[in-house]
Amino acid sequence: MTPDDLARLHAAAFTQDRPWSAAEFASLLSLPGTLLLGDARAILLGRVTLDEAEVLTLATDPVHRRQGLASALLLRFHEEAQAQGATRAFLEVAEDNLPARALYAAHGYAEAVRRRAYYARKDAPAVAALVLSRDLP
Repeated sequence: MTPDDLARLHAAAFTQDRPWSAAEFASLLSLPGTLLLGDARAILLGRVTLDEAEVLTLATDPVHRRQGLASALLLRFHEEAQAQGATRAFLEVAEDNLPARALYAAHGYAEAVRRRAYYARKDAPAVAALVLSRDLP
């Protein structure tokens, strides 16, 4: 997928947040340790640095939600990150993103840090960002 494809999918998936631009995706993809998993239905962009893995974004086209795509991508990310030496995974999620929080909890993520009023909302007060983490066995 091209950075333009990724930006279109991200915009479709994240209607409350500012979606990432093609330039932002291109920049992230150029960094060492970056992993891009998925296809036109759902993507996971992450990175591995030393023994830590971070999910940068996980986006599913609304038409393809509730089909297990995000779960499969998360499992694959854990496997690939572990193969590259990661022992712990991190991610950040908006406190009001209940479907994503349920997905991450089902995969063993627990809250590590709460950042108050982190995500701006168009017509509502800002919401907290939750930094979640889990060990990679």
